[in-house]
Amino acid sequence: MSRHAAIKAFLSSDPWISFRLMLIAERGNKCQRCGKIIPRSVDIIGHHKIELTPENVNDHNISLNPENVDLVCFDCHNVIHKRFGYQKKGRIVYIVYGPPMSGKKQYVQERMQRGDITIDMDRLYAALSMLPDYDKPDILLSNVRAVHSLLIDNIKTRYGKWGNAYVIGGYADKYKREKLVSDLGAELIFRDVSREECLARLEMDEVRRYRVTEWQGYIAKWFEQYVP
Repeated sequence: MSRHAAIKAFLSSDPWISFRLMLIAERGNKCQRCGKIIPRSVDIIGHHKIELTPENVNDHNISLNPENVDLVCFDCHNVIHKRFGYQKKGRIVYIVYGPPMSGKKQYVQERMQRGDITIDMDRLYAALSMLPDYDKPDILLSNVRAVHSLLIDNIKTRYGKWGNAYVIGGYADKYKREKLVSDLGAELIFRDVSREECLARLEMDEVRRYRVTEWQGYIAKWFEQYVP
């Protein structure tokens, strides 16, 4: 059975049909995204926030979980999946910046959707080296920077069919930060966390507990260089 066939079979199954009708009976015929009334129940779409795949479609904690399903109209469903001309409307570039340990990655992970693109030096290092996020061999720096620059250029030229884009970094230097905003046509999101809070989070971080002194230096350097 093909990937699409597995999903199609589930959406035609009695458990899903009964589950969807139960949600409509409980929540009514209003789109949970835009609030529009949907007169015909057949036009109410059950959207899975964690997208269905052949690997998870039989996991009822995902496919039949009320907390993972929104009832939406056709227009909102197309916007969510960036289809049929809706892609450009929602194609926004965000630069998420702030000091080390300010929660930049967590912020992005909580908001990005499947098909969005993320550029983060830590993840690029991990992808090229297969080492943990905090282990960054200096000999790979030029390669990581080259990949980073290529991806930044992809966003600048809007190459590819990605949805929204998130560029994660410290960007303490105001000039470089504002130039990147101009080059990418981006919006800034500042993780405004104090030095004390960053240090407190570092002390509680199990991954970095053996390199606390090193990361204290990173935090101190960012606050020394940062210009709002």
